[in-house]
This record gives sequence, C-alpha cells and structure tokens, in this order.
Amino acid sequence: MTTTEPTLDDIPTDDLPIPPSRPVETLDARELPPPEPLRTTLEMLAELDDETAVVQLNDRAPQHLYPRLDDRGYEYETTECEEGVLTAIWKPRE
Repeated sequence: MTTTEPTLDDIPTDDLPIPPSRPVETLDARELPPPEPLRTTLEMLAELDDETAVVQLNDRAPQHLYPRLDDRGYEYETTECEEGVLTAIWKPRE
C-alpha cells in the first residue's frame, strides 16, 4: 500500500486569520533545507502585491523568519496542524 504526502491543497487553511477576499499563494517548505524556507518565503513576498497573502507549510515554526517579517511590516500567525506548521503572512491594509 502506498501513501501520498498531503499537499497544501489538502490542508484546511480556513481557520487562518488571513483577511477575507485576499488571494493566497502557498509554499510547501517542509523538504527545503535551511535557509531555503526563509529565503524562498522572502523572495515570494517581494514578488507579490500587498493584497496577496502567503501560507507557508513547514516542518517547524519559522523562528528566523519572524523578525524579518516584522522589519518589513507583515502580520503573521503560525499554527500547528497534522502535516506540520502553517504560517499565514499578509500585509495589513492601510
């Protein structure tokens, strides 16, 4: 019997505090070696407009990412799920 690893499409993100009606991009960083999750997430955020939120799935809380998000004015919330750790990241509306 084979099992498949769940993808971000399989993980419920409805409980994350992303502002309503925002587009959401996802990043599965569980298999990326450090510091790739940090680098990839920051690059993704830099390429997106301020209305788009990002949901990162990782195997641990992205502790080194938080200060960089604070410096760039992002809001974020991290929650654990069966598949790992979800971090929702978004720019507050002015």
